[in-house]
Amino acid sequence: MPEPPAFPFPSDHALRPSPLLEKARAGRTPVRVQLGYGAPAWLVTSYEDARHVLSSPAFGRDHERAGVPAGEVAGMTPIDPSSGTLLTTDPPDHTRLRRFVYRTFTPRRVEDLRPGTQRIADRLLDAMIREGPPADLMDVFGLALPVEVICDLLGVPATDRSRFVAWTDALVSTGLTIEEVHAAIGEMNAYLGDLAAQRIHHPTDDLIGALVREQVEGDRLTEDEVNNLLRALLGAGHETTASQIPNFVYLLLTGGDYARLVADPDLVPTAVEELLRYVPLIAQGSMVRFVLEDVEVGGVQLHGGDQVLIELAAANRDARAFRDAEDMDITRRDNPHIAFGHGLHRCVGAALARMELQVALASLVTRLPGLRLAQPPDEVPWHIDRFVRRPQKLMVTW
Repeated sequence: MPEPPAFPFPSDHALRPSPLLEKARAGRTPVRVQLGYGAPAWLVTSYEDARHVLSSPAFGRDHERAGVPAGEVAGMTPIDPSSGTLLTTDPPDHTRLRRFVYRTFTPRRVEDLRPGTQRIADRLLDAMIREGPPADLMDVFGLALPVEVICDLLGVPATDRSRFVAWTDALVSTGLTIEEVHAAIGEMNAYLGDLAAQRIHHPTDDLIGALVREQVEGDRLTEDEVNNLLRALLGAGHETTASQIPNFVYLLLTGGDYARLVADPDLVPTAVEELLRYVPLIAQGSMVRFVLEDVEVGGVQLHGGDQVLIELAAANRDARAFRDAEDMDITRRDNPHIAFGHGLHRCVGAALARMELQVALASLVTRLPGLRLAQPPDEVPWHIDRFVRRPQKLMVTW
């Protein structure tokens, strides 16, 4: 049997899926791939198969349930950055933990956060406009907005926010050793543990305070569970959105759709959904699933202990599920994308991410209608990692 090809597949642009993904999807069956770490995995690229794997009880996120040793877990980093969090648990633990968190991220509660998010966006744009062009949109707005929103939500002091950016960057980096990743997790957990301990004696209304005092059906979170939930929320709450804001703006400016949103800001929510479909939340691949019982996917028989990787970018451009799938259409109405996943482990912060992206784009098109790149598109420098792909800098003028 030939060696499986290395994954992620190469691409000629940070925001353009590899042609090899399209070739794999055209084959209509999962293919074997080898990630940087662990055993080979089956790569799923079709929309139908992706939804099946994400929702079927035959697959789980806990490698121990599938009998897969930790050292054989397929991954793009030395250890899974979500290890030990809500993202790597299965029912009944997952159900219990998710109930605690979902109370904070219901659509109604997220809408209550919109005015505060708008105030942060306005303040950041005020400062950017005051400084004058050119400005690095990645630094002064794309990164700053989601960091401030999630830290305000959690109750992280403003003076410590730069520490969390460094820690979460370490968790998704492919250039660090296992020891360095463990050190970052340890430092973050220790800090979050201190914040949680403070709230035992001095209750607060932020998310850390809520998790410490929250009780669901007579159950409370343990100290480790609080720390692990906070680590997952803090990382997911800023890293992906911080990447998507500049990615979205780059595509809108280079494709001409920014002017369409300036002319009709009511299109922003629809545009956000299409951009979520068109640009993956992470660079390539999603968190590995473990086969818990023999099951067939796309005509391939999988067995207990096999590992499956879902390529959301390929699934979201499947012509069998989306009309003109390779075209970005910011007026697309029928858009059942799975950018936030699907089923049991669908991103609990999806509503928050949507709201932030809507506020970010609406603020830009209404306050900076003349926004444009300050350099040729092909000269924009890109940060390309196996998890995160975004501009290193996105210099703009207006």
